[in-house]
Amino acid sequence: MIVAVAGGKGGVGKSTTSWNLGRELDAVVVDADLTTADLPPGTGPDLHDVLAGRVEPVDAVEDVGPVTILPCGRTLSGARASNVENLPSVVERIEREWGRVVVDCPAGLARDVGIELQSADLAVLVTRPTRAAMVDAFRTDELAEKLRTPVASLVLNMAESERHEEIADRAGRELGVEVTIVDHQQAVADAQARWVPVRDHAPDAQAVDAYSSVADRLERAADRLVGRFETE
Repeated sequence: MIVAVAGGKGGVGKSTTSWNLGRELDAVVVDADLTTADLPPGTGPDLHDVLAGRVEPVDAVEDVGPVTILPCGRTLSGARASNVENLPSVVERIEREWGRVVVDCPAGLARDVGIELQSADLAVLVTRPTRAAMVDAFRTDELAEKLRTPVASLVLNMAESERHEEIADRAGRELGVEVTIVDHQQAVADAQARWVPVRDHAPDAQAVDAYSSVADRLERAADRLVGRFETE
């Protein structure tokens, strides 16, 4: 199973969501934001090296605490040397080795995002309860539909469950997906600052159940996809 975490607008929490879904799914998180990576940089070769053909994908994967990651480089020269066209084969190679992959997509709707969405079996959209962020999420949903990548879930991040329930319900109806609210909690920001999943930093935080429910939804959606392919 390959999951792309996207959403259009920057600063909505895609990297935080990717990091925590990696923990919940026991998946390899691929930091595919080639120019503004926002996950741990790692200690060895990175995605820039892999996409430039200098390193095999499996040799760039490492563990950062309880999460397994294929990190991305931080240099402009590394980004320029990267051939994003190689990304589909990279994530497929990681999937064959580890079984589950979560791809942290860059912000916006640039060509890279299309390649990453098309490389995935399923997508998770991440947004905030603001007009600009919601518009970008809907645009990303349109792109995923064009690429025939099913959107399995929408995460309404940095929200308040009671205050934003109506927004979540309306977005879910319009997109035809289940929406999970991740409340704005200091525990989430503190955990991310330490590169620790929320489950391991503050196990009683509301976000733990939220990320777990998204992971369960992804597993069910993946099972349905497998069943559909087996009957075709």
